[in-house]
Amino acid sequence: MFTQRIFSRYLHMTRSVLAGEKSNLAALRKKTGYTFANCKKALEMNNNDMEKAEKWLNDQAQSMGWSKATATKLEGRTTAQGLVGVLVKNNIASMVEINCETDFVARNEHFRNFVDHVSKVCTKYTETTEFDGDLWKLGFEGEALKNLKAEDENASLRRAICFKTNNYMKLYGYAHPSPVNEMREGITHVGKFGTIVAFNGEGSIPLDLQRNLCQHIVGMNPKKIGEAGKDKPVENKDDETTLIFQEYLVDNEKTVEEVLKENNVSIVDYQRYECGEKVKSDLLNEEVN
Repeated sequence: MFTQRIFSRYLHMTRSVLAGEKSNLAALRKKTGYTFANCKKALEMNNNDMEKAEKWLNDQAQSMGWSKATATKLEGRTTAQGLVGVLVKNNIASMVEINCETDFVARNEHFRNFVDHVSKVCTKYTETTEFDGDLWKLGFEGEALKNLKAEDENASLRRAICFKTNNYMKLYGYAHPSPVNEMREGITHVGKFGTIVAFNGEGSIPLDLQRNLCQHIVGMNPKKIGEAGKDKPVENKDDETTLIFQEYLVDNEKTVEEVLKENNVSIVDYQRYECGEKVKSDLLNEEVN
């Protein structure tokens, strides 16, 4: 009987501790916006102390250039050598992928200047484009810009895409990993991953919402936006590839669809680049060979 009372007390205490840890984990995620894995690690390393865990997260983010939404989703991902450049300027945006032989080349100033140069060339081309409607988008691969070369660099322009909007649509771009939280307009941001998103909403759309949704797309890699009433969510949430049905990385208690409705915003179109991922021409070459 004595042993049973001890065991029951131990079981009760264990359940209480686990409940407390779960509660702290949910609270830390909601407060900081960092991923489940990073928040869990922060609490484990700081004996479940919320204040110390939050400080640890912020220190890590500062030193490692974390993006709140994508920090662990992209860990361990192997990418080709090179960079993705994202440039947004008012109602125009461009994104390019440029490859090189070594990661050392990708990190040097000449190569980054070349990424910036190509991004600006694409933007300049888009400025002269006239179209009817709300959104214009054009994607092309290296052959279309084969005459663009980097000085003293063995670099190849693999692909690029341009967006231009009319009326009330808003463009936002994001590159990961990015050392800053805010993507400033008119500056080419570079990383191994990138995205451009076209938003449609009444009035102004909060910048943090635009950034977080871009980070979600980079981290979760949805295959399409999806349409409520037409598309159906999959049974296993971890296998979901339709954007609106995916758990929102900043708050996994909500879906992206719920977040968009709450903010009276819709995503009209988007493009995501991952350095080295297969593109249509790669797949066609595989079929031929």
